Order: sequence, then structure tokens, then C-alpha cells
Amino acid sequence: MFVARHNIVTSIAAIALAAIAVALFAGGIMLIAAGGSWYYAIAGAGFGLTAWLLYNRRPAALLAYALIVVGTLVWALWEVGFDWWPLAARGGLIFVIGAVLLTPPITRRLGLQTLPQALDGIPGHSYAFRGIGLALSASLALATAVAVVSWFTDLHRISGEAVSAEAPAPNELNVPDGEWHSYGRTAYGQRYSPMAQITPQNVSDLEVAWHYRTGDVSEPTDPEETTFQVTPLKIGDRLFLCTPHQSVIALNATTGEQIWRYDPQIQGELTLQHLTCRGLSYQPPAETTADNAPVQPATEPAQAAVAVRSDPGQPIAAEGHESGPCNAKLFMPTADGRLIAINPDNGAVCSDFGGGDGQIDLWNNMPNVNPGSYYSTSPVVVTQDLIIVGGTVLDNVSTAEASGVIRAFDIQTGDLVWNWDSGNPDETTPLPAGQTYMANSPNSWSISSVDEALGLVYIPMGNQPPDQWGGNRTQEAGTYSSSVVALDLATGQVRWVFQTVHHDLWDYDVPSQPTLVDLQIRGEMVPALVQPTKQGEIFVLDRRTGEPLLPVTEVAVPQGAAEGDQTAPTQPVSALSFDPPALREKDMWGATMLDQMACRIAFHKYRYEGRFTPPSEEGSLIYPGNFGVFNWGGVAVDPVRQLVFTTPSYLAFTSQLVRRADNTNLVVNDEAPDGALPALNENFGAPFAVEMGPFVSALGLPCEAPPWGYVAAADLRTGNIIWQHKNGTVRDASPIPLPFAMGVPNLGGPIMTASGLAFLSGTIDYYIRAYDVSTGEELWKDRLPAGGQSTPMTYEGADGRQYLLVVAGGHGSLGTRRGDSVIAYALPQ
Repeated sequence: MFVARHNIVTSIAAIALAAIAVALFAGGIMLIAAGGSWYYAIAGAGFGLTAWLLYNRRPAALLAYALIVVGTLVWALWEVGFDWWPLAARGGLIFVIGAVLLTPPITRRLGLQTLPQALDGIPGHSYAFRGIGLALSASLALATAVAVVSWFTDLHRISGEAVSAEAPAPNELNVPDGEWHSYGRTAYGQRYSPMAQITPQNVSDLEVAWHYRTGDVSEPTDPEETTFQVTPLKIGDRLFLCTPHQSVIALNATTGEQIWRYDPQIQGELTLQHLTCRGLSYQPPAETTADNAPVQPATEPAQAAVAVRSDPGQPIAAEGHESGPCNAKLFMPTADGRLIAINPDNGAVCSDFGGGDGQIDLWNNMPNVNPGSYYSTSPVVVTQDLIIVGGTVLDNVSTAEASGVIRAFDIQTGDLVWNWDSGNPDETTPLPAGQTYMANSPNSWSISSVDEALGLVYIPMGNQPPDQWGGNRTQEAGTYSSSVVALDLATGQVRWVFQTVHHDLWDYDVPSQPTLVDLQIRGEMVPALVQPTKQGEIFVLDRRTGEPLLPVTEVAVPQGAAEGDQTAPTQPVSALSFDPPALREKDMWGATMLDQMACRIAFHKYRYEGRFTPPSEEGSLIYPGNFGVFNWGGVAVDPVRQLVFTTPSYLAFTSQLVRRADNTNLVVNDEAPDGALPALNENFGAPFAVEMGPFVSALGLPCEAPPWGYVAAADLRTGNIIWQHKNGTVRDASPIPLPFAMGVPNLGGPIMTASGLAFLSGTIDYYIRAYDVSTGEELWKDRLPAGGQSTPMTYEGADGRQYLLVVAGGHGSLGTRRGDSVIAYALPQ
């Protein structure tokens, strides 16, 4: 009779399998108790049986493991189908172990290497044992076949083709085709250029024309969090941009050479969430040429492109340029709460603005003055007569913050014309000296848009702090939080308001610039407003009245807010929505089946009833999280094709309310490194602090399965999604730089051009990419030296070439690599 003897190789392998068995079985029992899948407990028993057989050198160990392979494969296909990454999480470890069990060091010690000689005299055993080996080999071959099929199957792809453009783009605002005058190119915020020199056919020929470095680089160890989010302006032959530490720079648009540099000398110790500048604003000169292009002083003739240009040594305007009156102006909002008017000719401040010193103090009439707790991170709105300024306040610090007031100043003098405070919305006449605006009123930190023909400015609104508990919010905050508000340009009075989230408890403030476009709806051209939101809705409204042009439905949502709070019974959902389906246990993911199981257990520990699950003391799962399906980068709109190019991102977050003992001491948290919650989540003045973060495994990977990011196009007239593709790789987000195209989050906006191209640089891998707008096909990409969390732009140089400009400087919250690069691409001369 054949008798197995223990061996060091099989013993070590058996002990490893036994350890996995214990982990799977114990975790599986916990999962069953939580109402989850029975698979892990069953698989743990299978691993235990395999370990026992292997320890005793029984060839039947391979048969037992073959059953695990086949059972796992059947279960995995039942849960997720031919979806590669979810399949890999379930079966990857099992496949590797199976392959190891078939290696000679194992099979020799199971007596399979010398068949049939090793078993002479034992009738039938040679064929039986040979079959056992073949069973495991066959099961792994089957798993390989499924893996190959799933690798080439994309269950998340929507294929389609957009209609081609049949007319030139309208130019209601008279911005020259080769220029970029506002954050979104024009005051309409479409992020669309009528330029068409770079096409889908030649975009692959793009090459770096010049590379400028600002010298403004922060290290990860720096106390402030910097985010280089600027989209430069292109006016005449110059580019104008600002850096995270607030320097303003003018460059030759054709060569990248620095013309002047201005440092506003930020004052005081600031308490900032982000140190950033998304862009400047421009007032054109009073005189224009016949073609309505701004008059510019003569600049240097175009020179040969240079590889790298940098001159961070000039802290102020070029020598010899003193402050004086300005015919044209650049407006720069600063982190210490000022708005500065700068001469675009030479970088000098405008002495005819703001009482002679070229600036407005935005802390005027503000309550709760705390340097750094209020400032404008986004460019201001410029009209013929007014500058309109909003600002950000600190989230989740206290209930005693500055006001979210929106103010309009005379564009020539800087005098206050009107103020609209959402805490006191009916009184818009300038506030007298000595009085203050309403503390803690909802603010607007993002970019606004304006339609001067209609006399309306469109404000995307945030929340009244704190974000996750709203028991003490005022009636006015309930009306204007997380909404789009149309204000009368002449008076600041509310003309209409559309709320995107009722009684927002999820930090779903309106993050994106409203985009204005005229749409062909039911046979007539209608002035429309397109508003992307963090929760994935894209509301399409009549910008005259705020009435929906695409249907909006109020749907019932989960109830049961924390003590002292309430929830709205319904929430609005647009006919054009990128809201993801509700998470299920089978949507959990991991690098291996073990951390995937841990994510499944965690999933059941949180309160989760789908979208709009209220924050809770036991901890709630919020999906989509406050990172947002769409954020400040917004969308790009093609006014000719009447479509929107979008970049949906999907990351689940957790939100746990922590009861405060008093209003002075930090909340104790045993799991935090210093025993307290992060300072920005304390919510002094509210009964709860809040602990928030991404829903990730112990390995730091998202607990939800990829894709986490897409590019997509939709018809704005019908709400139909035309195509949607996963976008981006994990090359710069994984310990090993593997360029797996899993679809990754994006922070930064897209642009489109009349030739049918879209450009995007905001993914968390360091690339600028070009896409065919008709189909979504990626046509070109180039490696960036740092994270590109900004919105690109495009313009025409003095040499007649179309340039694509991208800023690569990284983002502190995302952890992308910091940098200071401004890179221009063009077709070869």
C-alpha cells in the first residue's frame, strides 16, 4: 500500500494554505452573520481540506483544489460576468496558488513525477493520479480562457457616434477665435474653441513647442496644501496666469518667454484649506480694433521655441513700471482676501482702482474675521460695468465663519454697487460701514457665468457649514444652499433659483461653472444653462427662468437623519444623469480575495441605503462621495453639435458623525494618530464633529470595483448618453508603475475644439490626452512631469500655429506629484 510521508516543501505549502483557510473561514462567518455571501466560508473549508491533504502528501489535494478553482470561477461569473478586474480580485490569488501546486517541487512529493513507475504494482492508481493532475491543469486552463475573454470584454462601455458639425460656432461675445479671454474661454463657460488647425487626423503629430517653469513648487512636507489649477488667459500675443502662491505671470504666447511677473505679497498667517488660484479675469480696453480684438502694445517678435524657461526671481512688476491708470485690467483674487487690478501691459497695479492702491479689501463688512478663512479661489466675473466676486469659507471647522456674500463692484473704481447675501437675500443695497454681513451664510467658491444680454449672473452655491449636519440651518440657507442662483446684474436681486440638492448633508455643493449655450429644443432655439453636479446630475435649464428643459423628477430618498437634524423626503434627478447604480456587496473589490472579503465585511458595517444615505453616528457609506462625479473642472459644451463632453468620476466615501462633549475641546478619536479628528472636521458650534474619508481597504485601494473614471458624451437636447469609455491608468497611483487602463478619477476640466477634438489632463495619471468627440476614441497622449489637475486651453500664436496649453503642477488632496510646468504643444512648423 502507498504511504505518504511528510516533507518540508509540502508542509510549508500546507501551512500557508491553512493560514489562508483560517482567514477565509473566519471572515466568511463574519460575512454570513452580516447577511453576505457564503462563498468565503465555503472556500475557507476547501482551502483547509486542501491543506490537510497536502500536508499528508495526498495527491487528492490537487483534486480538492481543482474544485475550489471551478467553484470560484462559477461563482465569480455569476456575480460579475466577464468583467476582468472584478474577476481578477476573486480568482487571481487562487490561480497563482493552483499554478504553484502544479510545479515540480510539489508534484514530485505527491508522487506524480514518475508515473506510472512510482506506482508499479498498484493497479489503476497511475491513471487515477494522472487524472488528478489533469483536473487541476484543466481547471486552470478554463480560468485562463475566461480571463482572456474578459480582458477583451468591456461591460462598462457605451458605444455610439455623435453627429458631425455642420455650421461654424456662434460668436455672440466677440472673442477672437485664437484667444481665450475667460476661465471657460468666454463668459458663457463653454470651454469650446472655434479653432480647427489641430484635427483628429493630425493630432498625433503634436510636439512640445515650449516648456516654462514658474519656480513655484511646493514639497509634500510643506504646511499648506497647494493645488496648481490655473487655466491661463490668452489675450493679444500674451498669456496670463497665476500660481498657487499667488504670483501673476505674463508670457509670450508663441515662445513661452516671461514678460513680467508680479507678487501680491500675501500677508499674515493664513488658515487655508487649499492654497490655489484657478485663474485671472480680464477687462478689455475701452478702444478696440475694427475686428474687435483688444489693442495691445507691441511685443517682441516670435522667437525660436525654447525647451525650458524660468525666471522666478522677479518678485514684483518689471523694473521701471510704477502703478498708474489702466485702460485694460487683469483681476487677481488673493488668499489673504483682496482683489487686485493689474495692468496687463507691464504688471503694475492700477492706481485708478480701489481708492488709489489698485485693490479691494474683501474683508470689508465681514463677520468672524480670521485670515485665510475667507478668500476667492476662482476668477471673478467681469462685465462691461461690474466685477462680481464670491468666495470660499472653511468647511466643517465651525458654525461661526465669514459670510458667503456675493458682491458687485464698479469695474472702473472698485466701489461697491450691490451685495447679495444668501442669509439676507432681499436687501442688496451696499451695506453701510460698521455693519456686517450674515455669518455662516451659504457661499460660492466656484466659477460663475454671466449673460449680459439677459442681465443675469449665474452663481453656483455651496452649503451653510457644517456640511454633514444641518439641524441649525436657517430658512434662507435651506432655500439657497446647493443651488444655482440667477441674480439681476443691475440690482443683485434674485431672479430665479434652482436647487440641485434639498437640505444637503453630503457636501454636494454645486462645484462647477454653469455653462451657457443656446439649444435647439422642440423646434426653437432656447437660451439654456447646463449645470453639472457632484452627485452626477447634469441639469439643463432655461437660463431666463430656471425652468428645466430636460425633465427633472423628484424621487424618494432614505430618511432618518442624526439627532436634531432632518432629511428632505425627495431629491431632484435629471433626465441627463451620470449617477452610478447603488453599490452592492458584489461591487466590492481588492487586490486579492482576502482584502475584497474585508471590504465586503466593511460594506455591511456601514449604513447604506443607496444614494443620499444620511450621515450617521454608526458611520454611513456615501456614494457618489463628496469628491464628486463632477467637480470644479466642469464640462465642455459644443454649441454646434449641441453635446456635452464629460469626465464622470466615482469614488465612495464614508461619513461618521462623532458626538461632541462641548464646544471648545477637540473630539477624541483613538484611531487617529494624535488622538483627535482632523482640525477641518471639528464643527465647533454643532453637536457633532465628522470623520470622513475615501472607502478604501487596508491596502489603500478603493473598496469599490473599477472603473473609477470615464469620458463620456451626451446630447443636451435629449439627455441621451452617446458614448462612454473608461479613461486613464493606475500607472501613477500604484506602488508598481503598471499602465493598466482601469479608468481612474479626474480632477480638472476638459476642452473641445471645432475640429471635433477634446483634450483632458486631469486624470490621476500624468498625461494630456486627445479624444475624437464623435466616438470617444483616444487619439493621442503625452507624458506630463507632474499631475495635470487643471483645465487645458488652446489658442493661436503669432506664428499662425494653434497651440495646446496644459499646466502640470499636481494637487495636494489627490497626492499627485507637485510641479510648476506650463507646457505648450503645436504641430511641427
